[in-house]
Amino acid sequence: MKRLLAVIALFVAGVGFAFAAVNINTASVDELDAVKGIGPGKAKAIVEYRGKNGPFKSVDDLKGVKGFGDKSVARLRHELSVGEAPAKSAKK
Repeated sequence: MKRLLAVIALFVAGVGFAFAAVNINTASVDELDAVKGIGPGKAKAIVEYRGKNGPFKSVDDLKGVKGFGDKSVARLRHELSVGEAPAKSAKK
């Protein structure tokens, strides 16, 4: 019985991890590339755009990244999040 419960617990934990949205404000190129529908070129474009323009405020901001339009953003919406934007360092 303990073995069955352990297997069920691992399955539930795995399912939760599999459906976790990728935060486009903190994800690396490799993490973004792992999302179905985002290849290495688009992943690199997201990271470069984020570096030049700051954190994304919403997933819809991806429309400003080369290679993303209304349809691709709509398809990816459930796979991505913006989470908490990283705090900017205070100026002294």
